[in-house]
Parts: sequence; C-alpha cells; structure tokens
Amino acid sequence: MSFLKNVDPEIFSVINDETNRQETTIDLIASENYASKAVMEATGSTLTNKYAEGYPGKRYYGGCEFVDKAEELARERCKKLFGAEHVNVQPHAGSPANMAVYYIACNLGDTIMGMSLAEGGHLTHGHKVNFSGKLYSSVQYTVNKETELLDYDQIRKLAHEYKPKLIIAGASAYSRAIDFKKFSEIAKEVNAYLMTDIAHIAGLVATGLHESPVPYADFVTSTTHKTLRGPRGGLIMCKKEFAEKVDKAIMPGLQGGPFMNSIAAKAVAFHEALQPAFKAYQKQVIANAQTMAKGLQELGYRIVTGGTDNHLFIVDLRSKSLNGQIAEKALDAVGISVSRSCVPFDTQAPWITSGIRIGTPAITTRGMKEVEMQHIVQFIDEAIMQRDNTQRVAMIKDAIAKLCKKFHIYG
Repeated sequence: MSFLKNVDPEIFSVINDETNRQETTIDLIASENYASKAVMEATGSTLTNKYAEGYPGKRYYGGCEFVDKAEELARERCKKLFGAEHVNVQPHAGSPANMAVYYIACNLGDTIMGMSLAEGGHLTHGHKVNFSGKLYSSVQYTVNKETELLDYDQIRKLAHEYKPKLIIAGASAYSRAIDFKKFSEIAKEVNAYLMTDIAHIAGLVATGLHESPVPYADFVTSTTHKTLRGPRGGLIMCKKEFAEKVDKAIMPGLQGGPFMNSIAAKAVAFHEALQPAFKAYQKQVIANAQTMAKGLQELGYRIVTGGTDNHLFIVDLRSKSLNGQIAEKALDAVGISVSRSCVPFDTQAPWITSGIRIGTPAITTRGMKEVEMQHIVQFIDEAIMQRDNTQRVAMIKDAIAKLCKKFHIYG
C-alpha cells in the first residue's frame, strides 16, 4: 500500500495496526471471517469507480458493459450455489435486504412476526428500537424455556392469533438447526409470506450442512460475509414470481448506485464457495464449534441448548457468577475477541448480558482444528478466571500470540 502510505500515513498506520491485531489475536466473533486475497483484490479494484444504477442490460449510465458481466456472474453463481430461481446481489448489507422484503410483503403498520433478539433473533426481525419494529406491528416469538429450542407450537399459536403478513425465520445467536419446512407450513396456514434470513448459516446451507430454505421460503436474505466468507454485503433470493418486485424494491426503492466492486467480490466468493474445499471447510467449522462447546462444558460452563449444530454457541456465564461484559473485557485483554450475548429470558440489561457468543468461522479459515480448539478453551477459562492476575494475563496473551504465528491469515 505504498500510495496510501504516502498520501495518508495516518490511515495507513490504522490499517497496519488492524492487520497486526487480526494476525496476533483469536477471532471468535461468530459474524466475522477472513475474506480471501482474491475477494479483497476485487473489492479494492477499479470497479469502485463505476456508477451502474439499474441492472445488467438496463442501466441508467453508459460504459457498463464490463460491470454488467461482473453482476451477471455474481447472480448466476449465486443461483447455482443455492439452487435459487432469482437472485439480487445489489443490497449493500443484510439489513437493507430485509428492509426490501418488508417493502414488498407489507404495508406500513402491517403485522410481522420474527424471533426475539434476546432469544437469538436479529434487530431487523422486529425489535422495537429498529425500523422493523417502528414501521410495522411486531410480534416476537421466543424459545422453549426448558429446552431453549425453537417452540414451533408457540410459533404456530402466535401466527394464528395475530395473522402476520410476513413471518421471519432465521437467527443471529441460535445454535441449533432451523426447520424451514415447518415454518413454511405455519406461514401457509395463516396466508403469510415467509422470509428466511440465513446471514449466519449461509455457508452451511450452500454446502448442504443445514437444510436449505430456498424450496420453502418466498424470500431468502443473507449477508455475503460470515460463514460465506465473502465481502461485506447482502443478497436476496426469491421465486421467479417475485423477481421484478425484489429488483424494484432494491433499485429504485431503497438504493441508487450499486457497489460494483463489492458485487465483483461477491462473484469471487460464490466461485470459491462452489469448490469442493469449501464444504470441507464448513464441516471443520462445525467440528470446531462442537469441540469448543464440549470443552467448556467439561470446565463447568453452561452452554445454551446444551451444544451446537452450526458455527456458533452461547455460553451462559451465570454458572460462573459472571456476566458477558466482564468476560468480553477479560478475553479482549489476552487477545481473544468475542461478542457478549443475551441468554434466553435474560434478566441482565442488553449492554451487560449474561453470556457470550462464540463462533468458529474465522479461526477455521486460519487452519485451526480440534487440537487448537482444546487449547483455546483453556485460554478462555484461564483468561476469565485469572482476569485479575496481571502476570497470568500477560502469559496467556503471549501464548495466544505464539499460537497465532503458526496460523497466518494471509501468509
């Protein structure tokens, strides 16, 4: 980055510092991953200069013949990857992708039904502080208090009681498989549209390691990073009957010019995800998460739902008389990044929480496997329990840096 170094040494320094942080620390944030060099090259390419409002073959600007090819490749590869009838790859992120579906399926004030944030849902699934909870009448379903699993009987009961126009299935902090077929059956019973948000599990869905919602849902939204390991961005998949409405909802409904550099990078990520190695990677992501969850259980930590079927799990820290804020800070001090998380029916404030969310996509991308998971479990336990021991904290931080040197992100 010689040009950047000369033009803006301050930002150059910030990027260097962040690169060093990533290389020397362990990233257990479930929504993060490391994009490939190829994805990053596409993101930082000359396509960032090009305005291309509209869609391939129907642009409002000239000179789009090459970016048209990039977008077509992204759409066709995504369709192949997920078996979708129609794909829109222009959403800048997952939230506007969700907003576009609401724009299509509902009128302002209509009832939507999604998973409660505290029990594992997402802000855009109807939380009261988000546009989805402010512009629409939101009904929130939870999980079973005993099993902490999705309670489909409760979901069906709420659907019949409130008759939502749209039901949202998907989560950002739920460690078990989601039965999209059952959600589809419930939606049909009340004549509701079904939207599935697979932002977190997209990589697992793409490789057949989680049931696909594509055959069942009217709309499927996702981000393109997380388990999909692409650039930051979003997408929408739908049946052909909704194709025109989806495209119009994104542009001109919500967005203007698409980010053609990001769309090209999405195309690269879809290409990578279509390779056999990607399924092996996703299998290792799950194996690593299950190894860590089991290891922490053996050390006396309570894992929400008792384990995981996917790339993440929630640690209930009340078993150690701690909260999420304390644990996140303690882990950050030794070079382990996590995000604090509510546990089902949490009594702590959302800023504090009773738990932490742990995910394995990023460390698996680095090449770490079960043996390293066992080491990381020990680091987590020691960092939390010895957080006031300055000498011990320094030793753990040094051990983590040494482990990371064996697993470079970009070589």
